[in-house]
Parts: sequence; structure tokens; C-alpha cells
Amino acid sequence: MSDETGPTSPEAERVIASLRPHARVLFWPSLVLIATAGLGTYFAGQLREDWQTGAVVVGAIVVAVLLWLLPTLAWLAKRYVITTRRIVLRQGLFVRTRQELLHSRGYDVTVRKHAMQSMFRSGNVQINTGLDHPVVLRDIPSADLVQAALHDLMESNQNSVSTRRQQDASRPTDETTAWGSR
Repeated sequence: MSDETGPTSPEAERVIASLRPHARVLFWPSLVLIATAGLGTYFAGQLREDWQTGAVVVGAIVVAVLLWLLPTLAWLAKRYVITTRRIVLRQGLFVRTRQELLHSRGYDVTVRKHAMQSMFRSGNVQINTGLDHPVVLRDIPSADLVQAALHDLMESNQNSVSTRRQQDASRPTDETTAWGSR
């Protein structure tokens, strides 16, 4: 019986980072919410008829739902999880999409920033896996740190996979097979 806690057993997968796109995308929706609440309250108090006040309140609620709640839910529904073995991308409100990239498969990581992203130290992390379209983690905070972490994780996983393959190849098999004998 072999010891499962020995140096040859793979270590448990750990979460390194759980990320969302930069929160500055919520600036304009939050500003719209504040303006809608202020203007809705002001105009609801100025109107004489009840149906007009009701229309203003319903209009303010519709604007708040469309221009604040939906963008906030869309931001909350997008998540990138980096573990010691893989990257998990989850997105979608009504239709959920989950994509996984293993570090051991190897990939190329590029960071692209425009002026606003540079000011907030965020950026688009582009992961080229050799497939048709690269995977892009859009507007990630601390994009340079994420890129360095992905490089380190990819290197350590490729080293551990090659070490495991060498150990498996050098391990004698317990099975004896005789072909063609009766």
C-alpha cells in the first residue's frame, strides 16, 4: 500500500484570485441612479394630479432598473477565478457560460491597456491558447500582477506535469502480460 500524502501525490487545488472587471464601469449607472432618484422625487412633489405623480414614479423605477440594476447585475455575473491548476471564466445573467483553461496546457499571456485603464492600473489580459480566438479577461484590476501570476502558475504546472510523467514512466508496472502464449 502506498502513502497518499507522499511527495508524488498532487497537491490540492487552491484559489489564488477571484476577480471581476474593474468597478469603475459602475460609475455612470450609479450616477444615473442618483440623478433619477433626485429628479423623480423633485418632480413627483411638484405635480398636482395623482396619475402624473404615479407616472413619474413608474418612469423613475423603469429608468433605475434599465440603467442601474441591469448593468450592476451584468457586472456581478462576470467572474474570473484563478486557481493553482486552472483559470475559470464565468459570465451571464440568464444564460450562464463557464470556460476553463488549464495552466498545464501552456498559453501566451498579453496585457493591453488604454489610457483610462492605465490610470486605474487595470487592463485587458489576453490569453492565447492556440485556439481560434484568444480568451480575454476584460478590464481586470492589477493586470500586470495577474499576468505575472499566470506566468508563474503556468511554469510551475508544466514542471509538475513533466515530473509526474517522468515518475510514471520510470515506475515499474505490477502487471505481467504474456502475449501469444497458451
